[in-house]
Amino acid sequence: MADLVRRRLKLVVGVTALAELVVFALVAAWIGVGWTVLATLATSALGCSLLARQGTRALADLRERARTRRSPGAELGNAGLVAAGGLLMVLPGFIGDLVGLLCLLPGTRGLVRRALGGLVLSRLPDRMRGPVRVTSTRAPGVGEWHGPAGAPLVIEGEVLRDADGRPAT
Repeated sequence: MADLVRRRLKLVVGVTALAELVVFALVAAWIGVGWTVLATLATSALGCSLLARQGTRALADLRERARTRRSPGAELGNAGLVAAGGLLMVLPGFIGDLVGLLCLLPGTRGLVRRALGGLVLSRLPDRMRGPVRVTSTRAPGVGEWHGPAGAPLVIEGEVLRDADGRPAT
């Protein structure tokens, strides 16, 4: 299992590096090598600036949550995305800069968080996913059961298997 993950990681890093080189060459052919190097340095400086500003804000949110003894929730994810986005912006390459910018900007960070959450959730086995919340609505008076005192009978429980015998998802 670990070997498979290691091979996939090497493949992703290799393909990303190749894509960065191709984009760098295309931009250099379009605007010139000097301007391309200058643009790479400018995006790295912008990344440092955004990382400092957004990182300070994310850490302040985490400190406030810890001070009030509330769960860090989304603030912890924001801090992680800010760190990853800052790293991607500081490293040279235009594709990494674009992805890093999406992680650093507050307006797009939620989109990245939802996309990563969906990706992680889709890779988890069914038994490791969270509980399913099911709601039901009934028309008044239809199918109501009453207990001994005439009060509606409420049965609490959880669905462990669906009708086909598979674990409920």
